[in-house]
Amino acid sequence: MTERKWLTEVDEYVCTLSEEVQKIAKDELGEDKHCRDQALESMRHWVTHNPRILNCRLDSNFLLRFLRFSKFSVVQAQIALERYLLLRQSYGVVFHNLDITIPKMSELLDSGFIFVCPKRDKKGRRVYVVRPGAFDLSKYTNGDMLKIAGTTFETLIEDEENQVKGFVYLADGHGCGLPYVTLFTPLELVRLVKNGEKTVPGRHVEIHGLNVHPTMKFAYEFGVSLISEKIRKRIRLYSSLDEFWASGNMELDILPKEYGGVMPMSEMIELWRGELLKSNALLQTHDKMEVQEELFSSKERDGAVSALQASSGTCGNEDSIYGVTGNFRKLEVD
Repeated sequence: MTERKWLTEVDEYVCTLSEEVQKIAKDELGEDKHCRDQALESMRHWVTHNPRILNCRLDSNFLLRFLRFSKFSVVQAQIALERYLLLRQSYGVVFHNLDITIPKMSELLDSGFIFVCPKRDKKGRRVYVVRPGAFDLSKYTNGDMLKIAGTTFETLIEDEENQVKGFVYLADGHGCGLPYVTLFTPLELVRLVKNGEKTVPGRHVEIHGLNVHPTMKFAYEFGVSLISEKIRKRIRLYSSLDEFWASGNMELDILPKEYGGVMPMSEMIELWRGELLKSNALLQTHDKMEVQEELFSSKERDGAVSALQASSGTCGNEDSIYGVTGNFRKLEVD
């Protein structure tokens, strides 16, 4: 095979996780040095011999996010990685140029639509604050919404501790009414939710929802019906901020002052901006990752749910030529 230049080269993994985080990785993800080394070797062999993948990161940090996401099932990690690369390319308008310095993105950050609290919770997890009511429908598009969400996620997932421990979400529905339903068509929403859960390599461990407007109840129920039972069980709803405070399900001191904490939201946003700026140059390089789209079916390129379901059952065979698991042996389109 012709020697290719990869976005990042193979590195020797050095574990910098604390003993506490390593124990969580072992207990919850099945990760230890032996399986990690073997899995990384298999992933790299598979990527570099996969005709569908033209360019990709080969560094340990990048590949481990997919392995941890799949609890070290190499086959499932390969599926997720390939679909992640395809999704980024097929929907480039959303996933390319994740640049927080773009004026529209900077303004959207200022609005407080989505940001991350600077302190971790008692279990060491980063906490998203999502306020869809702050999203100005007259100024921004659904593409803008997904772009800043993607920038937020890609920045966080570079931290290995976040790959292991996952994320907590506080979503406030205040000010979010019926017009917001028009942001996505039902088909777009289905594909967005299904691809997000099966393809984007993050662990969503707790979701706390406040102030769900009565007019949005049907939209909420539709959205929840799309996610897996595993994720559904992690959702907790509160009718008011008082009920949320009384639940004791989250330490208030890590939250913005507006939600019972100490630090004002505006200060948290500025601290989060600093984190985004540090990762900004790295995120720009991701636009060089590339797949050979013609080797994917039209349904796969569109992110169709049927393609997701099909791929989950077609990657289980060992490749006798390369000695690695993968789903690139049969390349004919559907």
